[in-house]
Amino acid sequence: MTQAIAARKIKLHDLKVKFRLQQVDDEDFFREWFDELPKLSSVEKQALDRIKNNYFYLLEYPVMESIVKMVVLSLLLDLAQFYEPPFRVSGETGIKVSAEDQGEIIQGSIDVLVIQEQLWVTVIEAKNSEFSITKAIPQALAYMLAAPNSENPIYGLVLNGSEFLFIKLILGEIPRYATSNLFSLINRRNDLYDVLSVLKQFRNLILERLRPSD
Repeated sequence: MTQAIAARKIKLHDLKVKFRLQQVDDEDFFREWFDELPKLSSVEKQALDRIKNNYFYLLEYPVMESIVKMVVLSLLLDLAQFYEPPFRVSGETGIKVSAEDQGEIIQGSIDVLVIQEQLWVTVIEAKNSEFSITKAIPQALAYMLAAPNSENPIYGLVLNGSEFLFIKLILGEIPRYATSNLFSLINRRNDLYDVLSVLKQFRNLILERLRPSD
């Protein structure tokens, strides 16, 4: 009998056992988060400063997932131009991913999913700011493993409001993934500059793949 497992309860060890998922330590595997990033304009930096200031004001009260989405995530996606063609955003998308010969199916719904031509290109998890961001990594990877296309890398972002971590996954017979450094609003410098630059980098890479070849 097939057993359904909630994605939010999955552990990283489970994904490594069931899907042979491997973590890659070589920095050349995931250079997109730091190599030749797009430069930001002064207007973009001012907008990111406002996001950071607003977020810290809201920290005087409990900051739940819905507030994180509205105050931080939604504005980042807008600045990265993920609300413009050819991208479209779908929320609360259900997923299922089966482990071969394991008789188990991981089920769940993803908070925000950027889709282009039915390809999952950016998976974003918004978590309660009081939770460690590491708790969101297995759930995000479970969703990314369900991506219907295996030819191109899949990028993800997990965040809890004040911390941000990028993920790259390459599917195949043995799926491989790597993570970026951790960006945090607690740092004196506004790390949202880096977060937006990486998102814009992902957008540019995706658009390049969509251009017709000569």
